[in-house]
Amino acid sequence: MATERDQLVNRVCPQMMLSTKENPLTAVKKIPDSVTDPKERASLRFATTGNAIVTGGAGNLGMEFARALLEHGMSGICLFDLEPSFASAHAPIDKLRADFPDRKIVTAIVNVADSAAVEAGVAKAAVELGSIDTLISCAGIVCTVDALEHSLRDWQRVLDVNTTGSWLCAQAVGKRMVAQGTGGSIVFIASISGHSVNYPQPQIAYNASKAAVIHVKDCLAAEWARYGIRVNSISPGYMDTILNEGDGLAAARAQWYARNPMGRMGDPTEIVGAGVLLCSLAGRYINGTDIVVDGGGLVF
Repeated sequence: MATERDQLVNRVCPQMMLSTKENPLTAVKKIPDSVTDPKERASLRFATTGNAIVTGGAGNLGMEFARALLEHGMSGICLFDLEPSFASAHAPIDKLRADFPDRKIVTAIVNVADSAAVEAGVAKAAVELGSIDTLISCAGIVCTVDALEHSLRDWQRVLDVNTTGSWLCAQAVGKRMVAQGTGGSIVFIASISGHSVNYPQPQIAYNASKAAVIHVKDCLAAEWARYGIRVNSISPGYMDTILNEGDGLAAARAQWYARNPMGRMGDPTEIVGAGVLLCSLAGRYINGTDIVVDGGGLVF
């Protein structure tokens, strides 16, 4: 029976129907009482099930997320990335397959800013894996240019990949999850740059793109919860990845260390725990949340 609140919202905006506690897709799910072994209960609490798409899958961060999901029980992974990225990632992908011979690990060449390519990639993943239950959206680029000199082309390119790409992948996966009727988990990789202005480097397009991703997460969390789809994000601080390498960043890296309570950058392995939480039973009631993983960088 719909509550008065539900009736009002559905009458005013029928497309934003709220879930009721009787909705099986949003109902409480617990570890069965019949499972009494503490180690087994602990394992089940953070188990990941089904299949996932990881965008930016050939990169450091994407590969770490894929490995973590498989370690916690996921059956299959489809890595989305551009062809040049896959060209240099054969060894780590082969290692992933060797370490998990009983799982299905496939790849798809996808430009996340191209809607047709995204739709084709999600369809391919669904056929090869059988279902899509999780999306980890890692694909992203950065442009470090003073705002007075920033070109429109570079501005659009950053937002096309980071914001529009995240949205296109979420929409395509969301449609698949709704059709399956099984719900699922979508995790965007946002950034502390979506919360606070970078220092000392100018990155207006990147900052704006990640702030937008955080709000896209909120919108989808509100709209899609009734389908059992939880949408969250993770905001990493400065991570020791390819985006933050190079001699030209030595001075900036020194500033990042100095302005972080832990005095260092993060390692990609230190982000994935938050992703496992959001995709597991332990994160069942976490929706519309952004988890900051930055060593305390935002406190200053």
